[in-house]
Amino acid sequence: MSEKTTHFGFQDVPESEKAGRVRGVFGSVASKYDVMNDAMSLGIHRIWKDAMMDWLAPRAGQRLLDVAGGTGDISFRFLKRAGHGHATVLDLTEPMLVEGRKRAEADQMADSLDWVVGDAMALPFEDNSFDVYTISFGIRNVTRPQEALNEAFRVLKPGGRLMVLEFSQIPNELMQKVYDLYSFNIIPRLGQAIANDRDSYQYLVESIRQFPDQETFLGMVRQAGFEQAKYRNLSMGIACLHSGWKI
Repeated sequence: MSEKTTHFGFQDVPESEKAGRVRGVFGSVASKYDVMNDAMSLGIHRIWKDAMMDWLAPRAGQRLLDVAGGTGDISFRFLKRAGHGHATVLDLTEPMLVEGRKRAEADQMADSLDWVVGDAMALPFEDNSFDVYTISFGIRNVTRPQEALNEAFRVLKPGGRLMVLEFSQIPNELMQKVYDLYSFNIIPRLGQAIANDRDSYQYLVESIRQFPDQETFLGMVRQAGFEQAKYRNLSMGIACLHSGWKI
């Protein structure tokens, strides 16, 4: 019986290969990842992440699991907003976590942070362990996103909150075409110039186009068991926040 395939950018690859390929992409770009985020989005990713925190409204004492948490951007923001709490940064790619630990915020917040290498589809945590689960620009890289959402539901406590920040689809067709022109022509070149890695950023651009639209993904959030699920478009739908509650 032939193995199921999945998207790796515009390629079809066996499901068993995707995680290794994703690890290769992020291992390759880890040292330049934060610089590239600023360059690719003209700094707008910071506004999107702040909008995520505004909607999330972190509270003192909450425990966060930040999946595909990379260099810690979301966890640092969460802990600053919460005042005091705890954040676990989980990522498939150890070099990303290594870069995160080098950041000044990681030193300042060391007592409130854990860094864990792990897989979004098989989280190494007990049921009902966290108050908040976030994943930012990561779920499109997961081999089976529905399994990641199911795992999010499992590890959240009753009353816990899911929040997903991800690139999405612009409802306006003309604006989508303009954005695609930018994505496919500029971002891989930036990747070559800044990270000396065109191919990884070509993959990242392609992976955005393969990700489900807002309504389809909302259905997946609901399928995982989340209630009061809704979404908000950011920058006309270039990015989108999905929120849900484990009730």
